[in-house]
Amino acid sequence: METTTTSTAATTITTTVNNGGLHSIEVNPRHHIINRAFALIYLFAILVLFYNHIIKLLNSTNSFITFSISFSILISDLILAFMWTTIQSFRMRPLTRQQYPEKITKNFSNEINNFPPLDIFICTADPYKEPPLNVVNTALSVMAYDYNPIEKISIYVSDDGGSELTLFAFMEAAKFAVYWLPFCRENKIIQRCPDAYFNSNYTQNFETEKIKLMYENMKTRIEEVIERGKVDEDYINNEEELQAFTKYWTTGFSRHNHPSIIQVLLESGKDKDITSHGMPNLIYISREKNKSSPHHFKAGALNALLRVSGIMTNAPIILTLDCDMYSNDPSTPQRALCYFLDPTLRPNLAYVQFPQTFHGLNEADIYASEIKGLFFSNPIGMDGLNGPTYVGTGCFFRRRAFFGTPSSFEQPEIPELFPDHVVNKPVKAQEILRRAHYVASCNYESESNWGAKMGFRYGSLVEDYYTGYRLQCEGWKSVFCNPKRPAFLGDIPISLYDVVSQNKRWSVGLLEVAFSKYSPLTFGVQSMGLVMAHCYAHYAFWPIWSIPLTIYAFIPQLTLLNGVTIFPKVSDPCIFLYVFLFLGAYGQDCLVFMSNEGTFKRWWSDQRMWMIRGLTSFLFGTIEYLTKHLGISTQGFNVTSKVVDNDQGKRYHQGTFEFGVVSPMFVILATTSIINLVAFLKSLAQIFKGDQNLDGIFIQMFIAGFVVINCLPIYEAMILRSDKGRMPTRVTIFSTFLACTLYMAFAFLLGNM
Repeated sequence: METTTTSTAATTITTTVNNGGLHSIEVNPRHHIINRAFALIYLFAILVLFYNHIIKLLNSTNSFITFSISFSILISDLILAFMWTTIQSFRMRPLTRQQYPEKITKNFSNEINNFPPLDIFICTADPYKEPPLNVVNTALSVMAYDYNPIEKISIYVSDDGGSELTLFAFMEAAKFAVYWLPFCRENKIIQRCPDAYFNSNYTQNFETEKIKLMYENMKTRIEEVIERGKVDEDYINNEEELQAFTKYWTTGFSRHNHPSIIQVLLESGKDKDITSHGMPNLIYISREKNKSSPHHFKAGALNALLRVSGIMTNAPIILTLDCDMYSNDPSTPQRALCYFLDPTLRPNLAYVQFPQTFHGLNEADIYASEIKGLFFSNPIGMDGLNGPTYVGTGCFFRRRAFFGTPSSFEQPEIPELFPDHVVNKPVKAQEILRRAHYVASCNYESESNWGAKMGFRYGSLVEDYYTGYRLQCEGWKSVFCNPKRPAFLGDIPISLYDVVSQNKRWSVGLLEVAFSKYSPLTFGVQSMGLVMAHCYAHYAFWPIWSIPLTIYAFIPQLTLLNGVTIFPKVSDPCIFLYVFLFLGAYGQDCLVFMSNEGTFKRWWSDQRMWMIRGLTSFLFGTIEYLTKHLGISTQGFNVTSKVVDNDQGKRYHQGTFEFGVVSPMFVILATTSIINLVAFLKSLAQIFKGDQNLDGIFIQMFIAGFVVINCLPIYEAMILRSDKGRMPTRVTIFSTFLACTLYMAFAFLLGNM
């Protein structure tokens, strides 16, 4: 290792370069000191706050209502304090990394053909919510990687919907790929996702227009088949394609009941592009499904891919990708290899995680889709500990990590699945295909360790978070790789309902981990230490934000409407404690957000969406988790729609919130906005009339006013808008009725104090 220290008047940075010169680490000790000093001061303020809470509780025992209000505020502040302490774990030792992929070729010029084979997993589940054309673009972008030789790449597409439409789309993609790959290679194209390239300022010439015409023809054929809902014979070009469809899609076939489907669309070593260069493997898979066997959602699909790929190619490195997350940099695999080829990291390195980055965000990112904490600032903090969590896409794994701990190997059922097994037969060999179908069957995992000690882990809807957590509990490490040019770019939901529904599903999955025997607060602390476990606890307990946010959204305002004060007066010195706690937490969050190339507008959207998620996703996710464990039927897993409606797209890019559907989650939002607005305006009117003294109600008014400012898009959707994305009238009416009911209920309770 080579270590250098750079000092300026403002800061001191320590840079460590690994022996091979493939990557370096930068640490800023001064930032660590500042973060820890602030955490100690803020923690002291929290302790003073709880002291005041206890004194107030002891003085309010004469009234059950007063005691209940004080106790609910105490519980809220306890949860806020717990979540604040967990997030400080990310700020104890942040570090940044730099890779030098150009040195791979130079340093390993004699071993270039010994680069490890790479298996790429792309998962899709519904051709109507996840358009096959988008999945095709993702696949084409990684098929065109600068990887030498390209024949060492194998792309596996898992279609959990078992749709002939998706298979047809990839048959078309295989034909287009023989032109697209040499075009990218010979012209040194950086943007290798066809759709993204042709929507950019590309160089227009005869060759480019020819390729674009091919792409448009492919796109038209795929979209026409999707519109028809079936693959008619006039779209099938040869007997081999016809047999693929007639063999599997027979009477009785459904997405929940069908045999395993494995179709090799391109075979490396055999298929060539138009310049006679080799092609990567392209393999379509739909695992067997029946209603009597559990399928474990996406984790089950990934494990089926892990086994099928083990039989067919068994590459030591695996890349997992969401179907809408295309490659934005053809050198990305080399960046990952900068870590996998480092012998000092190799024994315990399980995965290299790239951040999720999105294209098409509007200026303010109104739905906070960047989620900078989850995808940027928190992984930087975890990287200084044991490494970032797995976020489900853009992650390169070492296959060995799925089979036991770094020091203890968990043997799979058959020797062909051992991570060091060498496949010496072509992917189309009958023996290979027979075994691949066998390991993709429903019953293969019965009474096995798959999902428990091997592969992607079962037990949570958030299989990515849970798998990364369990791997790190077993002693594996990870690395966060955040290059200047985003490695991957993905789509975002552009309606609020899709956003909060997706977050609700995450909430259920996170609580499944939080209250399991593998809880980060118990099992995690024992396995990985207090600080790292608190990082994972922060995510696992995300949904409990709903408790303080719901309480602070209603109780201060309803008591304010009824003339009851519950916080210190402005003249009380304790007011400075509340000011410090509010400004300290919000100020630190804003600084961290903007230090990761954020803007104030987007930070404001981020904190607003935190409140919205608290009252919708987190609250209803918590309710769904509880009902599920009480044995009450729940909605289960839903795929987030990636289909973009033109009108929705226009409203999104104008920065307008999209409601449009009747949902209980929107009822809570509308009710909150009404109660806070009425409480704020009534108190303001009373102050101007002289009927009320600001000194006693300032904090309650501030909270109500702050919520009102954050609710401006909701008021606009309820009153001013007439488009399809407005708040449904039924939601507005019912929310008004509910707000009135809550007001009268509190008036009755507070009147009997």
